Parts: sequence; C-alpha cells; structure tokens
Amino acid sequence: MSLDVRDPESSAVVQTDQEGIEPAAPAVAAPLPVAAGERLDSVDALRGFALLGILAMNIVDFAWPGEAYSNPSRLGGFGGFERGVWIFNHLVFEAKMMTIFSMLFGAGLVLMDQRACARGATIRGVYFSRILWLLLIGLVHAYLIWSGDILVLYAQTGLFLYFFRASSPRTLIILGICASLVLVPIVLGFTASIDYMKAAAQRVEAHRQAGESSSWLDTNAAKMWGKMHTGFDEPTPEKRQENWNKELAAYRGGYLGIVKHRAGQLIWMHTLAFVFGLGFLAASRMLIGMGLMKLGVFSAARSDGFYAWMVGLGYGIGLPLMVYDAYALIQHSFSGWYMMHGGLFYNTFGSIVVALGHVGLLMLMIRHHVLEWLTRRLAAVGRMALSNYLTHSIVCTTIFYGYGFNLYGRISRPASLGIVIAIWVAQLLYSPIWLRYFRYGPAEWLWRSLTYWHRQPFRNQPAVAASAP
Repeated sequence: MSLDVRDPESSAVVQTDQEGIEPAAPAVAAPLPVAAGERLDSVDALRGFALLGILAMNIVDFAWPGEAYSNPSRLGGFGGFERGVWIFNHLVFEAKMMTIFSMLFGAGLVLMDQRACARGATIRGVYFSRILWLLLIGLVHAYLIWSGDILVLYAQTGLFLYFFRASSPRTLIILGICASLVLVPIVLGFTASIDYMKAAAQRVEAHRQAGESSSWLDTNAAKMWGKMHTGFDEPTPEKRQENWNKELAAYRGGYLGIVKHRAGQLIWMHTLAFVFGLGFLAASRMLIGMGLMKLGVFSAARSDGFYAWMVGLGYGIGLPLMVYDAYALIQHSFSGWYMMHGGLFYNTFGSIVVALGHVGLLMLMIRHHVLEWLTRRLAAVGRMALSNYLTHSIVCTTIFYGYGFNLYGRISRPASLGIVIAIWVAQLLYSPIWLRYFRYGPAEWLWRSLTYWHRQPFRNQPAVAASAP
C-alpha cells in the first residue's frame, strides 16, 4: 500500500519547477532543489517494513474466501503450525501494518507542508491533484485487479486531512484518539439496534402465537428485522458453507465474472462503510501520524530513551493485550457477534500501541546502524511502495484466480507463507537495483506525471545512480 505522499521534491534529482509547488506570492523566490540529505531514510525504511508486513495478512484474502481472514479455522485445520502462524500474524502484523501505513500517510502531508513553507510555497494544488489521482488509481486497482485495495480509503480520507496540517502535535494526536473512539458508539449503537430488532421479532412472534397484540415499536422493528436478518443474523453452518462455495466458484471463474462479483461489495465499502467506520479508522491513524511526524518520531530524531519507551509501551502493554485478544477470539470461535459486541476493539486500539513499539524498534535500529544492510533495502522497498504494492496484487491474483494459475482455495497456510517469503526476498533484492537506474518506481513515476500533467524524468543521471541504495 503506497503512502508516498510526502514532499513531492523528496528526490534530490527533481527540480522544484517540475514539482508543481505554487508560489505563495509573486515576491517569493522560486523554491530551490532539495538536497540529497533531506530525504528521510527512516520514513522510507518504515514504509518498506509495513509494506512487506501487510502482505503476510493480505495473502489470506488473495488465496481464500473472505471468511478465512476473520475465521482462520475455515482453512481446513487450525492446529499446530497453522495456529502458530495465525497467532504470530495476529500479534505482529494484523492491523498493525495498516496503522503504520496510515500514520505515514499523515506524516507525508506534514513533511510536504513543512518543506514547502520553508521555501515560501504552498502545496495546496499539488496535494489535491495527487490525492485525486490516487483515488483514480485506487478505483482501477479495486474494481479491476483486487477488492482488498486500500488506496481508495486513503484518498477519501486524505481529502479532509489537508485542513488539519497546521494543527499542533498535541491537537493532532488528541483528534486522532477521538476519531478512533468515535468507532465505539458507532459499532455498539449499531449492534444494539440489531439486537433490539431481533428481540422485537421474537416478542412479536410470541404475542402472535398467544393471540396478543404487540406495541407499535416492536411491530415495526420486527418488520425491519424481517427484511434485514439475512444480512446480519449469525449464519447457519449450511449457509456459511454455501457462501464459501459461491466465493470459490466466483474466483475460480473468468476475469469478467470476478469483476462483477466484487463490484457490489466495493460500492458498499466506498460509501456507507467509509462514512460509518472506515473513514474514522483511517483518519485516526493519519492524524496521530501527523502529530508524531511533527514531534520528530519518524525521522529518528528523538532520543534513544524515547524510542525505548515506545518499545516498552508497544511490547509490554500492546502485545499482552493482543495475546488476550487471540485467546478470546479462539474461545468464541471467531464469532462475528462477539466481534460486534466489543471483541473487535481489542485489536482496533491495541494495534496502535503495538505499532508504536514497531516504530520505536526500527528507529533504534536505524540510529545505531543495526542490520543496516536490511534497513537500506527496506528503504528502497519503501521508496517505490506504490509499485511494490500493486505488484503484490498483480502477482497474487495471477497465482490464485481462475484466469491465472487457479490456486484459489487450493493451497495450505504453509504454502501461502512460502509465497509471502518469496515475494519479500524478491522485492528486497530488486528494489535497490531498480533505484540505481530509475528515479522512481514505475507506478510512482506515472502518479507523479499525472499529478503535474507533465512527463517526469524517469532515468537517473550517472551521478545519481552511483549514490542510490
């Protein structure tokens, strides 16, 4: 998932007049080219780490019907190795990588704005141009390649993010926490209304059998439940298997059938789901990320003690909470009703804490040059994150869908783990090589060229190539 929305001039080889930065006033001097040292390798490395980590979760959605993501026991076995892999992914990756990506999206806006303001310029035009083109890229990706797209959500939320760029770090973090807390009354209120309609339907039926009349409220609630229960009631084992088989048949079929199958779900996600949940979830992370960027957290500029505190918070408090969450999910057999009645909040809020631990650990590694060969490669992966993210979708849908190798629903969890590791290794190897010769990944170059309605330079000059990762 690309979050490369930082300063458009983050590559030192791109001249400012090609970046679309608008002068704040005619008297202000034209912006100067960005020096090579202005690039934040720590942000790139963190983005690359999150990009690779998200594939460990997305592979489930690529390879099996959607229920397998929320209920891993549906994969035909949940003991031994399979359970261990799920627990590890749940503790380390699930929702944590999305949290880091979203934080970096917000951090990118702050970085863009700070650099432009330092040169007396504004990012307004270029920022909204980038966001709208990201929205279009995301829509193409979602409807024509893979339904698990995150780019549309980021673009939708990013349209509102611009107006908070001048807020203080404290204000941004508080707003982010509040946006996350808004999910509690939304989810619990919706769940309570479903519970009431279901109970009202049972009362009305009992009154009917007893020859008694029901209240107006119960009668109308029962009518609503009669129209809605198929979508919100806990499915029977038979219905669950029927839905599973439909998903298998759809994604083992032809390309046009797959596009048609996922369209309805995507329309719902991009409208009602965004307004009543996903938008607040993404905005909360982005706003927190903006605050942390202003505090110097993502630039590895804080003290070792500060980052050690982040690690202690993330792993000392966040991970134990995730352990309990994993235990509770297993005990409740991954019930959707358990999740809607509050179970989903453990990971919703705990993922923020664990993500902070991940950030603190990686910043310490960068500050002390630990595994520098790896962090430099992660930074290269992060520099072309959009290209690498789209590559995940193209490669994996080709492997699993009916128009490719047709392995959808046919492989084991260990086999899917092997695919993940193979893609990790490939991207860690080829990303630095690509950047020796090219200024951007191919998708980043296209996005940038569309943003400014001008074909951007693509190949590196020899001097730049020599200094690439």
